[in-house]
Amino acid sequence: MFEGNLKQVVEALLFVSDKPLTVKQVVDVCEGVEPAAVKEAVQALIEKYNTPDQGIQIAEVAGGYQFTTHPDCVDYLKKLYTTRRVFRLSAPSLETLAIVAYKQPVTRAEIEFIRGVNVDGVIKTLEERDLIKIKGKKDVPGKPILYGTTEEFLHYFGLKSLQELPTIEEFTAKAMENAAEMESMESFPNPAEQLSEPQSGDPAVESKETAAEESAGAFVPDEPPQVTGKGDDYERDEHSEIAQSN
Repeated sequence: MFEGNLKQVVEALLFVSDKPLTVKQVVDVCEGVEPAAVKEAVQALIEKYNTPDQGIQIAEVAGGYQFTTHPDCVDYLKKLYTTRRVFRLSAPSLETLAIVAYKQPVTRAEIEFIRGVNVDGVIKTLEERDLIKIKGKKDVPGKPILYGTTEEFLHYFGLKSLQELPTIEEFTAKAMENAAEMESMESFPNPAEQLSEPQSGDPAVESKETAAEESAGAFVPDEPPQVTGKGDDYERDEHSEIAQSN
């Protein structure tokens, strides 16, 4: 029979757990405690931590609960853990994982048909990282293996369940929104081009054109007066002017 402070114990278990803590795990640890009492204790902790001024929050992830940092603290955490190694999925891995997530259970041949390439290496990598697993075999000739996502998949992407995955309609709407933004940016005039290619009708251009026309008929001497000088001071050579006048 459990006689301790359940809220205190749940808080400690959440703190030391490196993966989402389930209600069942707490019940197993705290013998004699009902699941309803555990949920009540978790809810009390959520009300305590999930406030705007707290740096730590409790999130429901992959069927359990876990301490997480507040989103506003991300930039400071990155500065602290500049050398922390975090594995990232490559584009082929993400594409394959998305197919498994939305089409599961799915066979390797079905994934390759959608992607158009061999996925043996990608499937192996995703299995090693515990993001997908074998769900069974398809009831067709050859009995191909069926793949699906794991609890670690939900944990990795911070999802409560597969129902939280964005729908295809949401993806389509987002893609159309991005396309519209790109189109508007392409149609917007480039200021640099406007400056480098002045248009007719511009007062500055017209004044320059007028000055050029007026100077076209002006007299220009064959040999302009010579100048001599020292440093930045120049004086007109009067002898050259006299020679021209004679």
